[in-house]
Amino acid sequence: MPTPEIESLSGPWRAIDLGLALAPGSEDAADPVDAHLLAAVDVDDSGWAELPVPGHWRSHPEFATSDGPVLFRRRVLLDRAEPEDRVFLVLHGVMAVGDVWFDGTYLGDTRGFAIPHTFEITGLLPDAPAEHVVAIEAGFQPVGTGRVRDLSGAFGRSALLGSGTNPGGIWRDVEVRTTGPVRIDHCRLRCTEASPDRAVLALRLVLDADRAGPATIRTWVRRVEDQLSLLGPDEGAPITIDHTHTLAAGENRVELEIEIPEPALWWPRSLGDQPLYDVGADIAIDGRTSDSHRWRTGLRTVAMDDLITTVNGQRMFLKGISLGPTRLHIAEASSAEVAADIAMVADAGLDLVRVHGHLARPELYEEADRRGILIWQDLPIQWALLRQTKPAARRMARSMVDQLAHHPSILLWNAHHEPWAGDPASWRSGDAARRRRMRIRMAFAQLLPSWNRTLLDRSVADTLRASDPTRPVLTQSGSRPHLTQLTSGATHLWVGWRWGRIHDLARLLRWWPRLGGFVAEFGAQAPIDTVTVEHLAREDRAGSVWPRFPWPELAERSALELPALKDQVPPAGFTSAEAWVAALQAHQRELVVSHVETLRRLKYRPTGGFAAFALAEPGPGITAALLDHRRRPKPAWAGFVAACAPVIAVLEAPPPELRTDDRLGLAIHLVNDRRTALDDLTVTVTVAWDHEPERVVHRAGWTGRIGPDEVTRVGMLRVTVPQADRDGDLLRLTVRLTGPDIDTHERIHHRRVRR
Repeated sequence: MPTPEIESLSGPWRAIDLGLALAPGSEDAADPVDAHLLAAVDVDDSGWAELPVPGHWRSHPEFATSDGPVLFRRRVLLDRAEPEDRVFLVLHGVMAVGDVWFDGTYLGDTRGFAIPHTFEITGLLPDAPAEHVVAIEAGFQPVGTGRVRDLSGAFGRSALLGSGTNPGGIWRDVEVRTTGPVRIDHCRLRCTEASPDRAVLALRLVLDADRAGPATIRTWVRRVEDQLSLLGPDEGAPITIDHTHTLAAGENRVELEIEIPEPALWWPRSLGDQPLYDVGADIAIDGRTSDSHRWRTGLRTVAMDDLITTVNGQRMFLKGISLGPTRLHIAEASSAEVAADIAMVADAGLDLVRVHGHLARPELYEEADRRGILIWQDLPIQWALLRQTKPAARRMARSMVDQLAHHPSILLWNAHHEPWAGDPASWRSGDAARRRRMRIRMAFAQLLPSWNRTLLDRSVADTLRASDPTRPVLTQSGSRPHLTQLTSGATHLWVGWRWGRIHDLARLLRWWPRLGGFVAEFGAQAPIDTVTVEHLAREDRAGSVWPRFPWPELAERSALELPALKDQVPPAGFTSAEAWVAALQAHQRELVVSHVETLRRLKYRPTGGFAAFALAEPGPGITAALLDHRRRPKPAWAGFVAACAPVIAVLEAPPPELRTDDRLGLAIHLVNDRRTALDDLTVTVTVAWDHEPERVVHRAGWTGRIGPDEVTRVGMLRVTVPQADRDGDLLRLTVRLTGPDIDTHERIHHRRVRR
């Protein structure tokens, strides 16, 4: 049986900046241009620039500073092989809104960069092959502060992006899809049950039939051996079932279940293997395939109780990191680059990535399935939205489930990221009074009910639960307990950067433990090197003397949060940019290591996991990412990876500054994430002067056993702070963990001693 035909329109398209184009017949730049006129068949576009699709217009020199909108045109030769064939134009992703024409006929608009859109063009095609013109107007308006209507998520505003960015364009493929009289309008595959005895896949098909009549739906499942290619049902599929249905003209919804006996279960990388299955659905009319769809999936169940995760009934503590767009111009990242981020996460021993505020490229989800990395999936909804966006937000929720629900790596859906009308510009402003006003306003905003948190978020979350009841759904992340939700959800605790000091996190969680249920954001900003700082400062650097730097301009371009910087690591305290960069990198490293240790020590009591912010920068910047845009690691990356090792020893953080004769009593914990007990572990704590490491002031040690997936307190370090030779000498406290079946783990704390 022939399969539906798909013709990709990827490649060079003609493009014109509508913001600069003149109306036909006009010589006055003030006359507005009508995109509909430029979409007509007879328009001469030979002088227009060529832009790649998929791609982004700012990558072309003529559009390097353009905010659009931009009109794309492509000529294509089309015909119909059979009289009953139907032909559709499919746009998989326009950044972020668009209008579509075919041969000058307006087909409709698109809204939401993460939502595919399909338009039928059957009635516009003649019987004989002919050349046709497809025109797409793409628009992406820069997102300002306050409430927004654009569902652009992290591409519009993010702590990983400076100002002046614009990723507008057609970022995913455009296709012409030919089907028979019945096509699959929407489809969704979910694993509803999985055990060693049986697994159940739920398949939902929304079929669009151009006439009433019988149809055969053939479903098939095949275990993937090589994990390389999607094969058809004739190539060894062990389970094939035919379902006969009588379809009505128009929309038909079909719900099916596929039972798989004795399945191979999919596990996260730390718990087991990742076997995958190919699943297919073929719609046949009179023995001819009218349309079909393929998925690659895994069989497992996930749940979250009080923010503690279980997979296939096994509890696990989630060590994770947020993942922004691979590049700001996401279409231009290679498949290898997209997959490499997941590979790096897996090699670091992490369990989870939070796809932060965006829909990622398909390669990322496929690699996560293969590597056994769980995914926290944000919807691209962040900050406060205007009320008219609610229907579009609900459509986006359903579309995200349709596109991603079959991936076993998807752990949960998060409906809304930080649902308040924040002002990212205030993070980068040096105006202390403005910052204080913003913090007070945002604190009150998080405590009171709001339309976004109380109505929009609940509506979007309900849509997610109805579309996918097999996964946990978070109504929002980043909100503290408020009047309509007194229990704490996933929190964003920027302790030691936007407020407080690094070691305030442990004190905060002792006072309010539920804030540590799942910490979905924490971190501190740092540049990769001094060269990057000077490059981002550009011409404004000329003639300035450190530390009189063009800080406001640098903050806007790089995403640097200037108030936090001046509070935590003020540039005025350093004699050179090199010394300041080193101090900022050291601050970032100490913060992420300390926060990970604190949260792991609270494993399951009550912490279910964490996601540090973030893995890598989408472009040049000064952000909290632990890798730069070229994936060069900042010093914090090595510390973060070491702190996430399966077995570590944690010394309670000493006070930030010590004085001679202070008496310290610091608890020591062992954390074991392995599923087996470990014997004969030795923890040694050595106290010495940093400038004379051989001069040991105090040494203590413990030897013993720790159970599987357990945290245990092994003892207390009790020591009196010795007198320093010079005021301000550094005391070094070294914690070393050794054992027969683990890698040696070492953690060093430095503290300045005042006489």
